[in-house]
Amino acid sequence: MSVRDVRTVLMAGGKGSRLRPFTSVFPKPLMPIGDVPIMDIVIRQLRHFGCEEITIATGYLAELVFAYLGDGSQYGMKVKFVREKEPLGTIGALSLIPSEDAKSYLVLNGDVLTTIDYGNFVRQHLATGAAASVATYRRPTSVDKGVVSIDSDGRIREIVEKPTFYNWVAMGIYVLSPSVLHFIEPGVPLDAPDLIRTLIKNDMPVHSYMFDGYWLDIGLPRDYEQALEEFSQHRTALLHESP
Repeated sequence: MSVRDVRTVLMAGGKGSRLRPFTSVFPKPLMPIGDVPIMDIVIRQLRHFGCEEITIATGYLAELVFAYLGDGSQYGMKVKFVREKEPLGTIGALSLIPSEDAKSYLVLNGDVLTTIDYGNFVRQHLATGAAASVATYRRPTSVDKGVVSIDSDGRIREIVEKPTFYNWVAMGIYVLSPSVLHFIEPGVPLDAPDLIRTLIKNDMPVHSYMFDGYWLDIGLPRDYEQALEEFSQHRTALLHESP
């Protein structure tokens, strides 16, 4: 089993409002990291892991995405497009894709830099029989003050100076079984966390794929600046280039 055994969808329709003014000119997935657009990095990775066809869900500045990717022949793969007339959230655009078979879906946000092994992720999902699998990352959050533990009677039990807490966060990468598609209504905006909550509420199994490599969600200007600073360090792993 590999990425070729699922239908791969890249979500690239958002306006990237939090990254303005950068995204006034480019849709976020086409913003350059070094000399390579984010989307180019992701597509090259998918091709490395066996993807032969990808569907791009577009919206904002879609013509630039069409012009850049064409039919996908420069990657040795087939590229298809669907276009949102109105924003459909991070998962709602799946309703625009004709369901031609019983394959699961590998769904990715268009603004994620990571060295995740997409093949292993897909294989784990198919092996578990989960309705959905969520790629997760253990992210540190630091507090720059002393954190105080207080009893119900107001007595301080402990104070920890500038602690770091760790939480598992969703990476914006999912594998979804065909059984979840009927929860995605045509034309109705839907974000991935809402879909996952619905599946859990309906007692459908949702699994985590816990990843400990490189991951960066480029949602804010500081994230973009970090990506620019770190790209040369991680370029070989991200693009699967020979050292």
